[in-house]
Amino acid sequence: MRLVVLGGGESGVGTAILGKKKGYEVFVSDFGKIKENYKEVLNHNAIAWEEETHTESLILNADVVMKSPGIPDKSPIVKKLIENGIKVISEIEFAAPFTKAITIGITGSNGKTTTTMLTYHLLKSAGLNVGLGGNIGKSFAWQVADNDFDYYVLELSSFQLDGIINYKPHIAIITNISPDHLDRYDYKYENYIDSKFRITMNQTEEDYLIYDAEDEAIANWLTKNKTKATLIPFSLSPIFTEGAFIKDNKMEVKMMNHEEFSMETESIALEGKHNMKNAMAATSVAKLMQIRNATIRESLSNFQGVEHRLEKVLKIQNVQYINDSKATNVNASFFALDSMTTPTVWIVGGVDKGNDYNELMSLVHEKVKGIICLGVDNKKIIDAFGNVVDVMVEVDNMIDAVRMAQHMAEKGDTVLLSPACASFDLFENYEDRGRQFKQAVYNL
Repeated sequence: MRLVVLGGGESGVGTAILGKKKGYEVFVSDFGKIKENYKEVLNHNAIAWEEETHTESLILNADVVMKSPGIPDKSPIVKKLIENGIKVISEIEFAAPFTKAITIGITGSNGKTTTTMLTYHLLKSAGLNVGLGGNIGKSFAWQVADNDFDYYVLELSSFQLDGIINYKPHIAIITNISPDHLDRYDYKYENYIDSKFRITMNQTEEDYLIYDAEDEAIANWLTKNKTKATLIPFSLSPIFTEGAFIKDNKMEVKMMNHEEFSMETESIALEGKHNMKNAMAATSVAKLMQIRNATIRESLSNFQGVEHRLEKVLKIQNVQYINDSKATNVNASFFALDSMTTPTVWIVGGVDKGNDYNELMSLVHEKVKGIICLGVDNKKIIDAFGNVVDVMVEVDNMIDAVRMAQHMAEKGDTVLLSPACASFDLFENYEDRGRQFKQAVYNL
């Protein structure tokens, strides 16, 4: 069996290692450059590879192709593979049959990293033999090759879900859905929503789907479509006989297995309404897995949060600097602005993915005193907010952005990096953008 891996990054190299271990003839092809550390791993494992090209004769003879999530379906080589009837799948689909572990799959436009990390923290604190992977940390396939976990908590992007055929998580979470990555879905929101719901398409009556009952896109999909999974809702207001909700400043979770849990919301380490939802989703998993309430309470109260997600960096001259570089869409920036309690200087911009900034208008009116546009093309942001804020400037690097923000901010203000856009115009990725922001703040 010949396995061709498109993309020589974390998921590609992980898949190659697992494929080699399982007896496949493996070839890795990357249209860009492969990082040196990954080349070393491939060479050490005697796996053939190429970079900066796709040699068709070496690719179109594959029995199965694993496509890395960053490669769009529209790319010429992928189109050719599909025309030739060659199966193109994601890393998750390839790796899942090689492990007996139970998987918890988490997707959503926002909150999925925090929910994934918190779920992992809850299970790990309970002493379970659990791995963390998917769109985060070490490649799932690589871990399946090297480790023997009983459980995996997987963060799954829509791109990873697009490439599944038979994979199903035992417990699935959809945190929320808002327009994102529409450039990859023919600018059709319904295609993106369907993509997210692929997480439940193979689930059976023995599996669970945990979801935000207040999310319009999720609610609409569930009224028009069926899933066999047992539904477990969470929300800030309604009270369910089964599910999670907030009542009298307490988070309550009630399960059909008579498992119940409650905790004062102020004792939960994460702040903000959206994080209460993330905590409810993760706690629902813990209760399904019958983890002790005392363990859950302790884990929720000591969870440190996620780097680049509303991360408090420093307070300088009584101005709080916050790194929310992971906000790569409008909805994420909505949560960030919504949780601001002081006048805010907002650093925004990057690669626009079909953003509609109108939904931020009332929050910008109410909370934002100045905007710093950090991107190659800021036209849409300037058109949207040019008449809304007193001061608006454009910069093309992080050092200038932070210096300008310091200049605009007064005592008691907040400087918020929450770009609402992808980062690929000026940075390697959102982590690089967040680290540059933190470094620039440390250097003030």
